Amino acid sequence: MNVIARAWSKAVRTALPGPWRPGLVVRELVGALLIGGLAAPIELISRTGLALPMSAAAAVLFLVRRGLPATALVLTALAGGVGGGTLPLLVCVGWSAGARVRRVGVLAGSFVAGWALMTLFGVLKDAGQVPVELILGFSLGGYLLLAVLPALWGRYRAQRRALTDALRERNEQLVREHAMIAHQARLRERHRIAQDMHDSLGHQLALISVHTGALEVDRTLTDRQREAVGVLRLAAVAAMRELREVVGVLHDESTALPPGPGSPSPAGAGAGVGAGTGIRTGTGGGTGLGGVGTGGVDGIEGLVDSSRAAGTPVSLVRDGERRPLAASAGHAAYRVVQEALTNAHKHAPGAPITVALRYEPDALVVEVANPAAPAPAESRAGGAAPAVVSGGQGLTGLRERARLVGGMVHAGPTPGAGFRLAAVLPYRGAEGAGAQGVDAGSAAGSMEWAVDGGPGGVPGAAAGVPKRRSPAIGCAVGGVAVLLAVLGLLAWGVLGFVRAAENSTVKRSVFDSAEIGTPEAEVRQQLPRGSDFFLRNLEGTGPTPPAGADCVHFLSDDNGGTAWGEDAVVRFCFKDGVLVDKQHYRVKQ
Repeated sequence: MNVIARAWSKAVRTALPGPWRPGLVVRELVGALLIGGLAAPIELISRTGLALPMSAAAAVLFLVRRGLPATALVLTALAGGVGGGTLPLLVCVGWSAGARVRRVGVLAGSFVAGWALMTLFGVLKDAGQVPVELILGFSLGGYLLLAVLPALWGRYRAQRRALTDALRERNEQLVREHAMIAHQARLRERHRIAQDMHDSLGHQLALISVHTGALEVDRTLTDRQREAVGVLRLAAVAAMRELREVVGVLHDESTALPPGPGSPSPAGAGAGVGAGTGIRTGTGGGTGLGGVGTGGVDGIEGLVDSSRAAGTPVSLVRDGERRPLAASAGHAAYRVVQEALTNAHKHAPGAPITVALRYEPDALVVEVANPAAPAPAESRAGGAAPAVVSGGQGLTGLRERARLVGGMVHAGPTPGAGFRLAAVLPYRGAEGAGAQGVDAGSAAGSMEWAVDGGPGGVPGAAAGVPKRRSPAIGCAVGGVAVLLAVLGLLAWGVLGFVRAAENSTVKRSVFDSAEIGTPEAEVRQQLPRGSDFFLRNLEGTGPTPPAGADCVHFLSDDNGGTAWGEDAVVRFCFKDGVLVDKQHYRVKQ
């Protein structure tokens, strides 16, 4: 019983899909009563004797057309072949089938099957009374008008609604992506600024620490001056530590959110240095304490001079023929030397540093090396030097910068307990790779283009998005084809009607030439085939025929003297193979 109950419940849910809101319930019930009420009088006029069952069937099929559109269409067409009561319903189920049946094959098969059943039952019901071509013409024409044409309109409305919903969802998605990408661009910009702060300010603070360390052991200073220098050195170290912490927080926040569709990569945001970022780009030497500056290969000499001024022996070696370098690659080379000098000042104070720039055939090799640091000197104030401050992000940023320009970075200890930092930066491919850096302004501008849909703000018209054809074109073509087919079928039906009328009419000359006693075969050769559609109501009319005679009736083309609502009729009666009687009379329609 449970299985039967579940099957019944599933069948009901399939045939009557919800949700059944109060407005929908009222609308469906009113529609079912109206369709059922129209079916009954039509069947009464047709004298089929199926008024009550057709009315009930029409109401039920109207209710299930939403859940079972194809089935309702076929059954409605079948009932339309038996009687005309379901013809108004055919419009409703045709609309529902066109709007709800998604698979084109199922939809076409349902309409073909419906028309075939409708025509078959119509021929079986009216065969012998109506010409077959007339039945075929009117059944197909009526089916196209009452079922196919509403289906085309319903399908157009459904496709238009689906297209509108898809465009609305796409626009909402683009708006969300735009907001997400703008947020990510801001985070990437914060990361880039943090990286520049780490590289530039960290380097300057390291130089301050080196300078103050050298002054602290200067014997020419008084104790009070040496104490002030020690405080300054401690302040520089503390500032470096706080800078590392702030940079670490900015870095963590900027990489917390994964990149979304079309968003710039974390490193890409850092590599795109230029107009619109608010950070000055230059090729001059060194970086000033008053701001965060960037430099190219030409600025490396300024970095070396700054380190020398701090008392550290630094040598700069250039090898090979100098070649032009992309701005992004030059900036990466500058940052490599800056980070290497900063690390050398922190981890190996007082050790000589060698900076080498080698122009290879396909890439610039930047190498910074230093031996082990000498034994640390005690300050006169007493105590050891403060612990080295390191955020652990400098080498990571350098590797990312080099990767963006198509290069690589290697860092590691040397055999003499020293350290070596080398970078390979190719000449070619650097400009294309540097183009990956998208600043916040360009990212926001590109997304505004995508959200607006291109020029004019047309959704879906952005570059790379194919333009979708409107469903109105296909539906309009289908509607015109249906109308042309209906006109052709109507012309065919009218032609069949005229031919049937001609086959039921006898000319006055034929009637006059037929004489009593003429052989039946000779007379029948001059008579038309006849048509039950025109002649079935003429049986039993006219004067009483001779006893035992076989009579045939035809319409006459001699309508002189007939009144409105009357037909001129001729009758030929045969007995024993000869013509025994002929009559020409009038009969009311």
